[in-house]
Amino acid sequence: MPGAGLRVPLWLLGSSLFGAQLAAQRGLPFAFASHFAPDMLMHALDIYRDRFQPSAQLQKPYVMVVANVVAAETDAAAQYQFTSIQQAMTNLLRGTPGPMPAPIDDIDSYWSPAERAGVQRMLKYAIAGSPATVETGLRRFIADTEADELMITTHIYDPAITRRSLEITAQVRDRLSLA
Repeated sequence: MPGAGLRVPLWLLGSSLFGAQLAAQRGLPFAFASHFAPDMLMHALDIYRDRFQPSAQLQKPYVMVVANVVAAETDAAAQYQFTSIQQAMTNLLRGTPGPMPAPIDDIDSYWSPAERAGVQRMLKYAIAGSPATVETGLRRFIADTEADELMITTHIYDPAITRRSLEITAQVRDRLSLA
């Protein structure tokens, strides 16, 4: 059996209120997929913390939240790369998912006002910007959620630019851990 005897801690990854309830009932750490279920995030965290029952694995609630982050040298460069995920989410709303699209110069010409509102809601906790912007956004997100851990997801068209975004985000993480 893979993992037999390793005592790997069990986590519950959820994107709903049921996941929060189950993690609380079982006394498990809870990771919430706020990168694609932002509307439920705060309510799910409240339920998890309010209903948490200690277990052999965990004595008090422990929360990880997920954020979409696109980091670049400047806000403008990050916003340009961010248009890829904005297009991808628009395509999901249209019922036409597919590969990650290349960034575009004018996202407003791509979507309708209704699609824009839907995508903005889905990307409510996404952060795109320079290192300073990302640091400010992550500080706010951590403070708002009172998260114990943060998981980052990055959706960028070009793998080399994705790697650079993650490097910048890691530098921000290092500054946050020193604070």
